[in-house]
Amino acid sequence: MPLTKEVRDPQGPVSLKLDFIDSPESAKNLQNRNSSFLERSSAESPSLEKAKGITGFQTLVHLVKGNMGTGILGLPLAIKNAGILMGPLSVLAIGFVACHCMRILTRCAQHFCHRLNKPFMDYGDTVMHGLESSPSSWLRNHASWGRHAVTVFLIITQLGFCCVYIVFLADNLKQVVEAVNGTTNNCQNNATVMLTPTMDSRLYMLSFLPFLVLLALIRNLRVLTIFSMLANISMLVSLVIITQYIAQGIPDLSRLPLVASWKTYPLFFGTAVFSFESIGVVLPLENNMKDSRHFPAILSLGMSIITSLYIVIGALGYLKFGDNIKASITLNLPNCWLYQSVKLLYIIGILCTYSLQFYVPAGIIIPVILSRVSKRWALVLDLFIRLTMVCLTCILAILIPRLDLVLSLVGSVSGSALALIIPPLLEITTYYSEGMSPLTIAKDALISILGFVGFVAGTYQTIHDLTEPKPSLTFPNSTTNI
Repeated sequence: MPLTKEVRDPQGPVSLKLDFIDSPESAKNLQNRNSSFLERSSAESPSLEKAKGITGFQTLVHLVKGNMGTGILGLPLAIKNAGILMGPLSVLAIGFVACHCMRILTRCAQHFCHRLNKPFMDYGDTVMHGLESSPSSWLRNHASWGRHAVTVFLIITQLGFCCVYIVFLADNLKQVVEAVNGTTNNCQNNATVMLTPTMDSRLYMLSFLPFLVLLALIRNLRVLTIFSMLANISMLVSLVIITQYIAQGIPDLSRLPLVASWKTYPLFFGTAVFSFESIGVVLPLENNMKDSRHFPAILSLGMSIITSLYIVIGALGYLKFGDNIKASITLNLPNCWLYQSVKLLYIIGILCTYSLQFYVPAGIIIPVILSRVSKRWALVLDLFIRLTMVCLTCILAILIPRLDLVLSLVGSVSGSALALIIPPLLEITTYYSEGMSPLTIAKDALISILGFVGFVAGTYQTIHDLTEPKPSLTFPNSTTNI
C-alpha cells in the first residue's frame, strides 16, 4: 500500500514530516512519539503552524506526490485481473470511496479538536476519542485499543512498503543485467533478444541488503530530505517516459475481456487499495494549511487527479501489453537504453524511498523499546533494532518474491482497514449520540462491510496463490524472454 509516505513515492506521509522539519528539536520531538508518529508533522505546534502554513497549491502537490509510488506501476496488471471495463470503473469507485473516507476522517478530527480545544488530532487520537464517544460502555472502556490498532496497521503498511520495494528493486535490476548484452540505442526498431540468465531474484534482494542497512541507519531527517528529492525527481521523469511509451501503438482492445474472472478480482482490489494508501497524509496536510477551510475542495481535486492518472496508466498499460503485462509495467519496457534508464531511475528512486518509509516504523517501535533500557545501551540497541527490522523486511521479501502478491496482500490487510473500514465506523461512533440519519448509518455500514469483504477475499486469494503457485520455472513477475 502509505511508508509517506511524503517523501513517498511513494504511497506515504513521510515526506510531509520531512517537508516541515525546521530544527533538530523538532526531529527529536517527532522521533519520541510512538503511536502518533506516522500522522503527525513536526510542525504541529500552534505557533509554528501559523507561521509556516502551506498554500493550497502546495497542499495539492503534496497530496498528488504522496500517491505516486510503486502502486501505480502495478495497476496495469490489476486492470487485467478485473477486466478492461470493470477495472477502470472499479478504480473510479474505489477512488471516490477513498476520498469520501478521507473527508470523514478530517471531519471527525476537526470535531474532536473543537470539543477538546486541541490544535491537532492524529489518526490514532481521533479513533480513540471516537470510541470514547460511543454509546457502548465496552467500547468506551477499551478506547485505547483503537489507537493501538491504528498504530499496528500503520506499522504493517510501512513495513509492507519496504518489502514491496525490495522485490521491485530485485526484479528490475535483474532484468537490466540480463538484457545488457542485447540493449541498443535504437528504441524505434528494438529487436527481440534472449536474456542472459543470471542469479535468482532472491539473491539480488540479498545483494541490496548492505545498502538498505546503511540507509536505515540514517537518523537525521535533514539527510533524508535529500533522498526525498532524489526519489521524487527520478520517479517523475520515469513516469513521464513510461506514459508516452504506452500511449503509442495501442492494439485492438476487442481482444481483451471486458470483465475478468471473479477469482482474480480480489487481487485487483488489494493492488488498487494499496495504490490509494495515503489516508495517513490527510490530517498533517490539513493541519499545516494556512487556510484549512479550502482543504475539502483541494482534497477532492487532488483525488480526482490521482484517480484519473491511475485509470489512464492502468488501462493504457493493459491495452499496450495485454496478457503479457507483468507485475510492474517497467518490466515490459523495450530493451533500449532509454527505457533501461527508466528502470535504473526508478531503482534509484525506490532505493532512496526505502529509508524514508523505514524511518516511520522505526520511529514508532524504537522509542518504546529504548524507554525500557539504560541510556548507556540506547545507541547500541537502536542500531541493533534497525538492523533487525531491515533484515526482517528482506526475509519477508525473499519468502514472497512476487511483486503482484505483495502489493495485493499489503493493500488487502492494512490498506482496507485504514482507508475503508475504520473511517466509516469512526463517523458512526463520533456522531451517533448526537443524532445521525438512518441513511448515513446505512451508508457507513455498507462501506465498512465492502471494505471488510475486500479485506477477507483479497487476503485469502493472495495467500491461496502463495501456497499454490502456478507450475513454472520462474515467478510470474520475474524476468523471462522478451
